[in-house]
Amino acid sequence: MPPSVTICEVGPRDGLQNEKALLSAATKVALIERSVASGVRRIEATAFVHPKRVPQMADAEEVMAGVPRDRDVSYIGLVLNRRGFERAARAGVDEVNMVVLATDTFSERNQGMTVEASLRAWEEIAAGAHAAGIRPSVTISAAFGCPFEGEVAVERVRELARRAAEAGPAEIALADTIGVGVPPQVTELVAAVRDVAPGVALRCHFHNTRNTGYANAVAAVDAGVETLDSSAGGIGGCPFAPAATGNIATEDLVYLLDRMGVSTGVDLVGTAATGRWIGGELGVDVPALLGRAGPFPG
Repeated sequence: MPPSVTICEVGPRDGLQNEKALLSAATKVALIERSVASGVRRIEATAFVHPKRVPQMADAEEVMAGVPRDRDVSYIGLVLNRRGFERAARAGVDEVNMVVLATDTFSERNQGMTVEASLRAWEEIAAGAHAAGIRPSVTISAAFGCPFEGEVAVERVRELARRAAEAGPAEIALADTIGVGVPPQVTELVAAVRDVAPGVALRCHFHNTRNTGYANAVAAVDAGVETLDSSAGGIGGCPFAPAATGNIATEDLVYLLDRMGVSTGVDLVGTAATGRWIGGELGVDVPALLGRAGPFPG
């Protein structure tokens, strides 16, 4: 195992986008502030998408205007097209992350475009980001399986990663959007992406829909993935995928890695408190377990 792994907190975007409650921008900023106070230094702060499609992200500019800027934190804005990128750049994001779905059916439902059109949009966004001094990353979503087309072949993901790498991403992420992946898949997909994008940093994004998210996280770390996504409390999901459930929980992931001797720089007690707090703001019982069981040793 490596000595350390970076945690990217995705609760403010992926965590909140599928929740019924519409939180205020001030509450979202408070969630970000809590994460920063717990030691997180990379945060997916919001998404610059159509407010009618994802109303939870309608206040993206207001959120970015309120985030703390004095703690050396890198803020990511998710974008799906050129217009979204331009909004994100004006709002002052440090990174933009573009999503490319692995299948056409999901891509049409999620982004209203084919995978090929999405790749072309990524190329344009990456070029714009490089010109603006913004770090560009691309996520291959539904890389482990699609809710509409079923299994996704490794060769499909490899080819998408090869195409995406041509635009010069700072990072490529593999996302198990609907939580169907298992550890051998993680190992195989990470190897496939490294083969076609040598030297590009890798990130993994897991959902715990079928209780395999944490096992997949361990497999990713073992395969040399530098960054793992997670959300405080384990909230989240995709509004365009049936039966989507939450991300792996930041506090549970930090506990797991800490016990394995892998440093994250994230305070366990603080992030568990954040998970409980955001559950209260949303009026839900969060899936995370550490906030109930507590750390060990106590």
